Amino acid sequence: MSTALPNLKSLTSIALKEQIALWGVEGYRYDQLYQWIYQKDIEDFDQITNLSKDLKIKLKENFVLERWEPSQIQTSQDGTKKFLFKLNDQESVESVLIPNGPRQTLCISSQVGCAMACSFCLTGRLGLTRNLSHFEIVEQVMAVRRYVASEVRISNIVFMGMGEPMHNLKNVLEALRFLENERGLNFSKNKITVSTCGLVPQMLEFGKQSQVKLAISLTGTTDEQRNPLIPINRRYPLETLMEACRQYPLPGRGRITFEYTLLKDINDSLEDAARLKKLLYQIPAKVNLIPFNEYPGAIYQRTSEARMLAFQKYLLDRGLQTNIRHSRGLDILGACGQLKAAMEPKRTLK
Repeated sequence: MSTALPNLKSLTSIALKEQIALWGVEGYRYDQLYQWIYQKDIEDFDQITNLSKDLKIKLKENFVLERWEPSQIQTSQDGTKKFLFKLNDQESVESVLIPNGPRQTLCISSQVGCAMACSFCLTGRLGLTRNLSHFEIVEQVMAVRRYVASEVRISNIVFMGMGEPMHNLKNVLEALRFLENERGLNFSKNKITVSTCGLVPQMLEFGKQSQVKLAISLTGTTDEQRNPLIPINRRYPLETLMEACRQYPLPGRGRITFEYTLLKDINDSLEDAARLKKLLYQIPAKVNLIPFNEYPGAIYQRTSEARMLAFQKYLLDRGLQTNIRHSRGLDILGACGQLKAAMEPKRTLK
């Protein structure tokens, strides 16, 4: 009975290097193989031109190269594209490619579902099915890059899709090693942002191991307000989270981005803006205000444009860099907080 060969891309960078050494191959061949797989994105080991025939035979006898294609693609009126990927266990995840002039930002997922249960986020209502492997995280980038080919260049990566990245810290850190490697996908550290809703110990560990940008989904200015919105706040309340932000190791002039989803009559008053300014005292910070993106069954409403602009003006007038992150992909449920692998019939999650 034949057994399917393992996927070479599922090996960590260390395991791949060890496998090459186990075969008695010179160390520099690892760099060459790595470049062929991740930079040149080969389909077959026979495409490699600078490795020996014997090594290519070993590779073919022991491994395959798994490559994803999106099972469905939706395109928004604003040009945003949402990609649905079917995984080997028949679960699904989504990635969203967001155009912004010459730049293209790819929003990727780190988990199937999410355990954080944020009440304003559609993904959070699904619960968590499982973590994505480092390969399943990286292959989202490779598959979308493959699809757009020479049309556009993906310039930024944000871990703001399905899942809480800090809840899958080991695989996210390994995925970042592949995304940043100059012989592979070669994304600059300042072009990658990883978001969290506030898992403080994991966030601090992340800061020790990675220098990519950090974003925090805040969305509340008191514990009483934030607890029902982001339940992890009950474990790591705002005082704990803000102290962790003050301790967080930032490179150079780096700043933490605080994402603040504005909910009508919940957290959108000028009193909220004043508390937010006070909360971020002594933290190198910038704020992204996010209009709530409604979805079927949502219990919140989007704040008015006037209220949003007044909130922004209050913070700007007091020296806090504050941007409004306009929603993209609303008509395809591709905007922030709307991802749920909804292009296919809903399944019962484990």
